[in-house]
Amino acid sequence: MSEQPTPEKPATPEVPDIPEAPEATAYPAPPAGYDKPAPAPPAAEAPAYPAAPSAAQPPYGAPVQNPPYAQQAPGYPQPGYGQPMQQSYPQPGYGQPMQQGYQLPSEQKSKLVAGLLGIFLGSLGIHNFYLGYIGKAVAQLLITVLSLGFLAVASAIWGLIEGILILTGSENFRTDAKGIPLRD
Repeated sequence: MSEQPTPEKPATPEVPDIPEAPEATAYPAPPAGYDKPAPAPPAAEAPAYPAAPSAAQPPYGAPVQNPPYAQQAPGYPQPGYGQPMQQSYPQPGYGQPMQQGYQLPSEQKSKLVAGLLGIFLGSLGIHNFYLGYIGKAVAQLLITVLSLGFLAVASAIWGLIEGILILTGSENFRTDAKGIPLRD
């Protein structure tokens, strides 16, 4: 019989010795009373703000009843829901015209200025801007600008005719857009 060689075990590497951990450092003990709650402030010191009312809260889902407005904000009475407020000055109601008082002369537009603007700058609608007719003024301006000047002649003729009518005092051109008569 033949002998079988036994396998040799590999040699284990040697592990160097690990030094032991140093001992834990001892900390000093906490001061006396450290684990107790802080004492309450003396009763003589009142807070700088008033305490909240100590009303019991209603249970969850119960309707909350608020005190009237006069109790919530003293000095500022407010009417309740559906009650009209008292007004200390009269105001016109809906559909009633406001009283037209004396118009200051500085609010009146000049007939001469409006007419000359219509004659010289009528294609841009400047005279209508001056008199407060914004819709006509924007139309004249857009005709001139959007057509790149090709229709400026038509807009200029329109402005020239309106300028002459303003200067002659035609019935449709005696007032500005607010109804204030033009001054001479």
